[in-house]
Amino acid sequence: MNTLAVNVRLAALQLAASRVPVLPLRAGKVPFGNCPACARNACGGRPNMKTPGPCACPLPCHGWAAATTDTTVLGSRTWTPYWERAAAVAYHPGGAGLTVVDLDDADAITWARATLPPTRTIPTTRGEHWIYQGTMPSANGVRPGVDVKSRMSYARWLGPGTGPVAALPDEARTLVTKPPAPARPTPSGLTVSGAGGECPHRTPAFLERGLAMAEQRITAADSAVHATVYRAFLAVLATHGRCGCLTDTHIDRLFTAAQAKGESLRHCTDAWANARTRLGV
Repeated sequence: MNTLAVNVRLAALQLAASRVPVLPLRAGKVPFGNCPACARNACGGRPNMKTPGPCACPLPCHGWAAATTDTTVLGSRTWTPYWERAAAVAYHPGGAGLTVVDLDDADAITWARATLPPTRTIPTTRGEHWIYQGTMPSANGVRPGVDVKSRMSYARWLGPGTGPVAALPDEARTLVTKPPAPARPTPSGLTVSGAGGECPHRTPAFLERGLAMAEQRITAADSAVHATVYRAFLAVLATHGRCGCLTDTHIDRLFTAAQAKGESLRHCTDAWANARTRLGV
């Protein structure tokens, strides 16, 4: 193993010992591709870190979801060929309870200094990483030169940085928060024609079931992801878009599921807007 590979694996083991989930990056600062058994999500995939799904692949597949703190796995013979070809180490910020505000240029840094509270900073090739304590959805291009890396994302490890780590501020959270669809509030106790009781949309279990079905539909898609996301958004809005039930938290769940399948924030926003337009909500 060459010197670079040795140093990369050593850094990964040190981070893992500090409970920071890590994975190897190949040339180009990208994760290793899925193995043949996991290609095209044939294994069932790993939709998130808490419930990794049926995939039990021992290789560093699935991008950010391969990140681990298990030093036995990281030092295993199975992973050794990947470390031998690794150009850098990455970590899963959300898995470490962190959010990285990735500032790509001087203008983005100027914006951050005027907008966000000071926190730990790490120099990058073109700009800086600002590290905050707390997690949020990840999104690229939230404004010119600014990406957010937290849950379901990875960031390249560039060193410990300088300064104390501040709590994740609302100014960062609002970068990816989607406004709720305009709602027509339903007065408390309003009955639905023929239902003989309170609006079923106000029943938590009813709403939760609808959201879970939409998330499952998106997660299970192995083709036509754009269309699947749109149809899932449309189904949720058709049932819950007019009664005032949907909150930012509910919408964030749908966007997170879509982004985990590779949809960009712009595509999610467009799909949501198109579904609202079609339904007139």
